[in-house]
Amino acid sequence: MSGWNRVATVPMQRTLFESIAFSQRRLAETQQQLATGKKAPDFASLGIETMRNLSARTLLARQEAHAAVGARVGTTLALVDTQIGGIEEAMNDLRTKLLEASATGRAEGLQELAEETFQRFRTALNSDEGGTFLFAGSRTDTAPFVPASLAASAGVPTANAFANDNVEASARVAEGYDIAYGTTASALGAGLYDAFRTLAGIGPIPDAPTPAQLAALGQAVGQINDGMKSLRAVRAEVGRRQAQVESMTDRAADRALIMERLVARNEDADMAEVASTLTQQQTTLQASYTVFSRLSNLSLVNFLR
Repeated sequence: MSGWNRVATVPMQRTLFESIAFSQRRLAETQQQLATGKKAPDFASLGIETMRNLSARTLLARQEAHAAVGARVGTTLALVDTQIGGIEEAMNDLRTKLLEASATGRAEGLQELAEETFQRFRTALNSDEGGTFLFAGSRTDTAPFVPASLAASAGVPTANAFANDNVEASARVAEGYDIAYGTTASALGAGLYDAFRTLAGIGPIPDAPTPAQLAALGQAVGQINDGMKSLRAVRAEVGRRQAQVESMTDRAADRALIMERLVARNEDADMAEVASTLTQQQTTLQASYTVFSRLSNLSLVNFLR
């Protein structure tokens, strides 16, 4: 009788054991989804969505790179605009003082202001971002403006005062689109430097300039006016590029968001559904354990009791 009982129960036990193992595997997969938030542990497990997701991730990485480059270029352009604004402000103050001196014949404090303005001019042209000169073109390791003082500029011609080249920095901010965002010290300051050379040629400016010195001051005003036209034209171009880069960066960020949503739709698990499935699978597995335990203890003696 016991032999009949064993023949009848062993196949059933094997069937239940396989069912329990299958339930355990499914429960482990669901627990992994709950822990990672992903539908599958790798791309191969996504099935027919694998190629679509790989393509979406490639596009996502590209858009994120464009957005990052655009943000970096935008920061650089903001620094450039700040430095140009500083030069413009300083030169306006100097021009106002020169006009007053020409009108009144008195120049108290003009020498000190001219020297201060020159240093602000020099500092702005030799400014850097992370150790790279902003206005040096491709010669990023060489300060683009050479003269160290107003007095020294008298002996340095305009052509020798600037050490930059004419290469403008550029960056790719969209697919197939590069934008030139750099400018050079000579493009900004060549005309204004002529005014400093004129002032340096006067020598120390006295409180009561001579007629020749007053004439030189008037000449410097004209040179500042001409130089400011070039400076403002460059600043306007920088502003246009800022707006362009901002627009391209926003578009790249928007496209990246679309790609992120597509990737998430195919890869991310529905956590509410996962939690519900986990509860069901745990209940099913527990029931399987109970049935298997009862079947393991099944015998004719127990049946007859």
